[in-house]
Amino acid sequence: MNPEFAVEMIKALMLQGVTLAAPILLTAMVIGLAVSLFQAVTAIQEQTLAFVPKALGVIAIIVILLPWMIRNLVEFTISVIQRIPQMVH
Repeated sequence: MNPEFAVEMIKALMLQGVTLAAPILLTAMVIGLAVSLFQAVTAIQEQTLAFVPKALGVIAIIVILLPWMIRNLVEFTISVIQRIPQMVH
């Protein structure tokens, strides 16, 4: 395996990780921002008010996007397995 091939594989792996994590992280960020804005406007400073909506939102987005995430991971795994002969050379 040459260094260029290894760099390409690591780059693909990192892109795959970012692609799968981005919807979950963006959901948590948007919900957190909305709850923080609500807390600032109403002067309610309750910690569970910030945690519960984020947890529910993240669980909901995972349930909604799970088929896409699994399909994406399977396709990536198949492409890595197909590249095994190139790794040996």
